Amino acid sequence: MSKNILILPGDGIGPEIVTEAVKVLAALRDDHGLEIEMDEALVGGAAIDATGVPLPDVTLQMAKEADAVLLGAVGGPKWESLDISVRPEKGLLGLRSGLGLFANLRPAILYPQLAEASTLKPEIVAGLDILIVRELTGDIYFGQPRGVRTLESGERQGFNTMVYAEHEIERIVRVACDIARKRDRRVCSVDKANVLECTELWREVATRVVKNEYPDIELSHMYVDNAAMQLVRRPKQFDVMVTGNIFGDILSDAAAMLTGSIGMLPSASLNESGRGMYEPIHGSAPDIAGKGIANPLATILSLAMMLRYSLGHAALADRIEAAVNKVLDDGLRTPDILSEGMIEVGTEAMGDAVVAALI
Repeated sequence: MSKNILILPGDGIGPEIVTEAVKVLAALRDDHGLEIEMDEALVGGAAIDATGVPLPDVTLQMAKEADAVLLGAVGGPKWESLDISVRPEKGLLGLRSGLGLFANLRPAILYPQLAEASTLKPEIVAGLDILIVRELTGDIYFGQPRGVRTLESGERQGFNTMVYAEHEIERIVRVACDIARKRDRRVCSVDKANVLECTELWREVATRVVKNEYPDIELSHMYVDNAAMQLVRRPKQFDVMVTGNIFGDILSDAAAMLTGSIGMLPSASLNESGRGMYEPIHGSAPDIAGKGIANPLATILSLAMMLRYSLGHAALADRIEAAVNKVLDDGLRTPDILSEGMIEVGTEAMGDAVVAALI
């Protein structure tokens, strides 16, 4: 049965990198038997410009009906003067909430060809393979109450609420443990239980879930400030990390730079039925938009995650990852991962090279 994929190019470099990913999808469809249909819709700043809102109803409905969603990126300085309630990022948050995408998977894998591109010593990061499992629909980003209020003194005060219910913690810990069973069976739960009651509950629930349901998983706990330090100091101690929304947002970006470039890392956001939205983690990069130099590999690798987690085509996912390895072996590099002796290419050329390397 044919699967429907919704393409959301978004803003900044989003359309450029998504174009290259669509080339890969088209090649898999035309030459490798992948049965798919692709639709396209607006989100983020592009949607604001066209419709006045960052997430049109038609886009959300199309996303709900799709088997998977591929997103480029949203946001940029053009829309920063808008009220926070209608900025492009609200489109992204609306998709996550509307689709129930509670589990964000962010791998941090160092390709051996890029060991020299990392800002850390090769011996610290060589062989790095971490998966950060981030809870995506709770925490301080969605907690109520929130806003800006005026105090009796006349001074304004901003406030947000960090909140987690037990069932939200239980389901994300289960996702991390299920994945860990296919890896090294180690999970590090990251919190700030020494000062935040919300994450004190997180630690308690995580401990109970692993003890009762996953006795084969080795569970450890770490405060988020120490986890950030350890990612830089000794990153290979981690296998699967599981944490809340705001901590995961920060830690996954820190882990990204261990690999040499944030332009190399994909992500998957899944709901309870296994449907998901797939996107690179690097954002819209408005400073290089339109220059044809953005790295499309994170978006292409997001396709591999889509095929593996939502579409049931693990062999095709392997094929994409092998193609990316091939172009790196051939020395092709976009500017963000360029090193001495390598061949500099632009966005389009990198996408074409991946298509040519599919076997």
